[in-house]
Amino acid sequence: MALAPLAHVLYSRVMRHDPSDPQWPDRDRFILSNGHASILLYSMLFLNGYGLQLEDLRQFRQWGSRTPGHPEVHALPGVDVTTGPLGQGFANGVGMAVAERWLRAHFGPDAIDHHIFALAATGT
Repeated sequence: MALAPLAHVLYSRVMRHDPSDPQWPDRDRFILSNGHASILLYSMLFLNGYGLQLEDLRQFRQWGSRTPGHPEVHALPGVDVTTGPLGQGFANGVGMAVAERWLRAHFGPDAIDHHIFALAATGT
């Protein structure tokens, strides 16, 4: 949770996102490639109105909960990528950033103006 201040600033002051439309195509993306800090992402989704309840946070890493050990895309609004094994989130982030730049080059900055933010670390 040492990253909580950073994540809070990202979600509240830097990133462009809309909890009422979590699939907004031009939203900024957040990739957490540090599975041991999964509660960080869940906390930000809770605090920013993505539909998580306090009870969901209490059920962190419990079988069948909405907040399993590693966030899964499509299982919870606001999760942009399933990072899986160590390093996979970094690779996903690079791929998403390259795709964003390609889209921007082809459709222009008025249509594509989002950014990719990633926190990547080892498994510890």
